[in-house]
Amino acid sequence: MKTKSRKTIVKRIKMTKTGKLLKRYGGQDHFNARESGNTTRKKRRDKTVSKAFARNIKMLMSGYKS
Repeated sequence: MKTKSRKTIVKRIKMTKTGKLLKRYGGQDHFNARESGNTTRKKRRDKTVSKAFARNIKMLMSGYKS
């Protein structure tokens, strides 16, 4: 049987051409009026996934069973 990739991981994380993994900051839907300007600006950009998690996430995206 073919192993399937984890759809939630694939939808939430984007891989760049160089192999870095990017994800969105959490908590962007509502309650943003109370955030400071720095936090709001920071949430607009994508965040790189740490190297510790990158290997596991790539494995989940490719479809290997853990």
